[in-house]
Amino acid sequence: MNYYHKWNSKLGCLHIVTDDKGLKVLAFDDNWPMFLEKMNGDIVTKKTDLHDAIIKQLSEYIKGDRKAFDIPLNPLGTDFQKSVWQSLVRIPYGEVRSYQEQAIDIKKPKAVRAVGTANSKNPISIIIPCHRVIGKDGKLRGYAGGLGAKDVLLKLEGKVINAYK
Repeated sequence: MNYYHKWNSKLGCLHIVTDDKGLKVLAFDDNWPMFLEKMNGDIVTKKTDLHDAIIKQLSEYIKGDRKAFDIPLNPLGTDFQKSVWQSLVRIPYGEVRSYQEQAIDIKKPKAVRAVGTANSKNPISIIIPCHRVIGKDGKLRGYAGGLGAKDVLLKLEGKVINAYK
């Protein structure tokens, strides 16, 4: 069973879905419908202890008191997507990588576009930090929560990217 809780954070409304194995979805309003559709109706509104732990850790992160998360993760995705998302988790707090660097990290240097596509399907925003990936030219590129949210998250981590495109 999937357990859903909606949290109005300082970053905006976040939709949190867990199951007995861990966090499945942490989504901003804009991309929540895509993940809701994947739940196939197997979802109940119920705030669990895991939701409380997620909210606590996210609140600490937003305040600048947390740099890493220790939440069990259980994202839905293909093996390739999961390898891309594992690469995201390896990007240290306050640092950024390009999509090309991420493709090299997963040992698929020619898969830059596929890496970008996998990042766009990341079901666990913030904790699987796709906001830490920018264009090779150093500019902000797409983010499910919007470029404004990406900019805020990077600034929270002390990284200022001045150019949008």
